[in-house]
Amino acid sequence: MREEDFIVSKTDLKGRITYGNRIFVEFSGYSPTELLGTQHNIIRHPDMPRGVFKFLWDTIGAKKECCAYVKNMAKDGSFYWVFANITPDYDAQGSVTGYFSVRRQPTRSAVDMMAEVYRAMLAEEQKAGSRDACAASLNWLVNVLTQKGVSYEEFILSL
Repeated sequence: MREEDFIVSKTDLKGRITYGNRIFVEFSGYSPTELLGTQHNIIRHPDMPRGVFKFLWDTIGAKKECCAYVKNMAKDGSFYWVFANITPDYDAQGSVTGYFSVRRQPTRSAVDMMAEVYRAMLAEEQKAGSRDACAASLNWLVNVLTQKGVSYEEFILSL
């Protein structure tokens, strides 16, 4: 990503893309027609632990915002890292109607740190097997953060 870029997208409650700005279209490599109505995980890179997305969905499902470093995969197989802020999107009655995400260029040091964290989380997922993968990688992350004496938010925002 370029420093001045912001990727913006919206999804419905099930994670289907309802809006993507031109930067999202550019970096994803998909056309707007290919993106709209498709699950947002169309850009999920296999280097991303499943536990990260479980944490993300649990957080936004609880009507809280979530920040995360994410490695995305474009249509052509290339990848790009983002620092994402994901928030619930509310209607006039205060009901959640979907989710809104703004992503920007991460720092090189944050990418390097998170690549290591995600490798360790993926290793935990592989050891645990498919059924327990999410729980295993999240437990690993929680244990590391507990040992460091920081919350997830403090860790992510410190990078």
